[in-house]
Amino acid sequence: MNKRAVKAIAKKDISSITANVQIYLPMIIVPVIFCVVLPAALLLVARYTNINEVSNIGSLLSMLDNLPEGSLRTTLESFSDINQKILFLFFNYFFAPMFLLIPIMGASLLSANSFAGEKERRTLESLLFAPVDIFSLFFGKVLAAFVVAMVLALGSFILYGLTINIFAYPLFDQIIFPQKNWWVLIFWVAPLFSLLTILFNVAVSAKVKGFQEANQMSAFVILPIIALVISQATGALLIDAKFLWLLGLVVLVISAIIFWRMVGHFDRNRLFESQIF
Repeated sequence: MNKRAVKAIAKKDISSITANVQIYLPMIIVPVIFCVVLPAALLLVARYTNINEVSNIGSLLSMLDNLPEGSLRTTLESFSDINQKILFLFFNYFFAPMFLLIPIMGASLLSANSFAGEKERRTLESLLFAPVDIFSLFFGKVLAAFVVAMVLALGSFILYGLTINIFAYPLFDQIIFPQKNWWVLIFWVAPLFSLLTILFNVAVSAKVKGFQEANQMSAFVILPIIALVISQATGALLIDAKFLWLLGLVVLVISAIIFWRMVGHFDRNRLFESQIF
């Protein structure tokens, strides 16, 4: 592997973000909405409203009553107010799978633009004729998207934590975020899901002709996250630290398989042909 080439390719891809509003604008707006606007609005409303009176909340209250014995149940029982219990559960557990959409979105946009963007800008030929091996070329593309996804994840995590603790402190008189499952989410699951997204999208981007087509294909990676959101919202699944460790292992295995097949499948001729046909 040519480390110098990998660094140059990754740096070029990262710098290209600021030149494309279609890529960087969603990566700014979505985290601000998810991590600042929505949590702050909900916490402000909770100060003056009894959440227990909101319609269609019966399933959530039933879930609270039927939680298994453990640290979560003990923590919730320490709160005397139903608003506190619901907000604690929502921000520390229900929001976790939705939070994964933020780094995955960033990883999807940048990795979908990796080869497909080069084709649209007619710059792929210069990369293919450069003295860079295919592995270094792919690794540089993957590295660029991964770095951006991790910066986005950590930045969003900090914004979310500050918003929750600042606006929730008057209601709880204590710091309620983050819980143990969030550390596993940020430093284990989010990087692995981002890597899986990147590998899938880079492989797709190398085959299709344009960014829009590659970006549309990335929706398949988001489907498991949506399934997690629905499962937890309906009470069918509680995403705790143990579940997140197991989920990360599964994603790691899938990513390794995709990476092995991707490196063995693509070569200069196939990349060049994908731009022509």
